[in-house]
Amino acid sequence: METTILKLGGSVITDKDSPETVDDASLNSVLDAVATTSDTDGRLVVVHGGGSFGHVHAAEHGVSTTDGTHEAAAANQIHAAMKRLNRQVVDRLHDRGVEALPVHPLSVAARDERGKLSLPATAAAGLLDEDFVPVLHGDVIVHAGEGLTVLSGDEIVTSLADSLNANRVGLCSTVPGVLDEDDAVIEEIRSFKDVESVLGASESTDVSGGMAGKVRELLSLGAPAHIFGPEAVEAFLDGDDPGTRIDGR
Repeated sequence: METTILKLGGSVITDKDSPETVDDASLNSVLDAVATTSDTDGRLVVVHGGGSFGHVHAAEHGVSTTDGTHEAAAANQIHAAMKRLNRQVVDRLHDRGVEALPVHPLSVAARDERGKLSLPATAAAGLLDEDFVPVLHGDVIVHAGEGLTVLSGDEIVTSLADSLNANRVGLCSTVPGVLDEDDAVIEEIRSFKDVESVLGASESTDVSGGMAGKVRELLSLGAPAHIFGPEAVEAFLDGDDPGTRIDGR
């Protein structure tokens, strides 16, 4: 049975320039697409970014994927914001008849002194085996020697794709794919050097690397992945190949 991982970018489901604000129209649209295609023989994992929930609080406390905090209050503020967003995603999936359940990375993931991630897939795999849809999210996790640092949704995607032997990986972004200098969609990326000159930083507060970070993460997969816009979620889940194909094999 095929396993698909779909990541919903924080910029897609929230207003990243307005703290803790969900973009209702966009979130509802992509979840409608998930609900439309969820009654299949495949297995689906949903991961979502932090957007205006986690990123804002992480930036306020100077926490990123490499810079941590030893203050429990700061870490809990970031984690609590992500749980609030996750609850909205899960509840809206329930409203659409999708059997979704949350998995919170803070409770299961960790980094060692070198920053290497350990994210056991036991919970997600168990939920999939029982026909549930696991919904994970960017979070703070313990990082040896650093306290707690940010775990991005993109890192979760690549880790689970490997652990669960995912057949399809898709990242839904605010753009229809990775764009070149003329704002045209790049059909395929096989090396970061091929697109390094056109990948700029995120315009909004983002502590997890923006588009460049996404491409780097996806190039490390042992399978091809796709970056596409919200309008292509249904097509991707139906088996099409929208947006930019990223294949670093």
